[in-house]
Amino acid sequence: MRVPDFFIVGTPKTGTTALHAMLRTHPQIFMPKTKEPQYLASDMRPLSKHENASREIWCPKTLPAYLALFSNATAEQRAGEATPTYLWSRTAADRIAELQPNARIIAILREPASFLRSLHLAFLGGGNEAERDLEKAMSLEPARRAGKDIPRSSHRPQLLQYSEHVRYVEQLSRYRARFSPEQMLILIYDDFRADNEATLSQVLQFLEVEDNSAIAVKWVNVSQQSVHSRRGRNLMNSISRGRGPLARSTKVTVKAVTTVPVRRAVRKGVDQISRHRFMSADVLPPAESFMHELRVRFKPEVEALSDYLSRDLVTLWGYDKLGDTPQGVGAS
Repeated sequence: MRVPDFFIVGTPKTGTTALHAMLRTHPQIFMPKTKEPQYLASDMRPLSKHENASREIWCPKTLPAYLALFSNATAEQRAGEATPTYLWSRTAADRIAELQPNARIIAILREPASFLRSLHLAFLGGGNEAERDLEKAMSLEPARRAGKDIPRSSHRPQLLQYSEHVRYVEQLSRYRARFSPEQMLILIYDDFRADNEATLSQVLQFLEVEDNSAIAVKWVNVSQQSVHSRRGRNLMNSISRGRGPLARSTKVTVKAVTTVPVRRAVRKGVDQISRHRFMSADVLPPAESFMHELRVRFKPEVEALSDYLSRDLVTLWGYDKLGDTPQGVGAS
């Protein structure tokens, strides 16, 4: 059976959904429609009571089921998948190397404090987290490590150790131990956000496929993901404002959308917007003093990553301007 040639391994909330969507349109690349199969991260398995509760947390349970995702890839195509938590996983690097020693590895890294804030919101929206205050959620890490204070809805409580998600050098080292530097492409989220096209070109060159293919370079937005037509965007806008025919009768209006991809995107957008509204209704942004505390706490990690990648991320991410720690705030 066909084995993947490349893996987008991380991290969440860095545009991996956008990159996956872009690469899927390239004729020389095959990626399954299902993003995040998660099969190669044995330490990411959901709790058994949640295993079949939602399509969002579905993952293939056997190697044949996993490889079946790539059965439609042609011999001329590079096959790949995107599971952004593979970088966090302690088992994925070894399992990828065992399956495909010649694999190419792509990772996207983000400034730690903003990343953890986005990750917390994503966990709230997906039901993995119930504590709506990021500072309180992170203070629960020791208790949760001992199996306490875990939300009843949490399907993967192992991911609630927020601090572990930004140990970038440790994570990358697991891959460097199994893959050569030439097999790894480390991208920075800021670059991807600033210039989708340039980053995409870098990825295509790394995968050794044509860089002149007509690919729709478009950042995937939570509220309008994959809705490219004007009619689709108008429908999404009417949902988000709570006005228009879709707000009165979603089913009727969705059926009025002529193409299946737009129809699916609108349905997905309805779910995402509803979830986002529920999620953000009483979630206040973290206090700036706490965000400052996180930056102070993770500055050594950013410095180590800068040395590891030979790039000044301290300046790029503003860690050179932290100044004195506000009163009552300290690194831990």
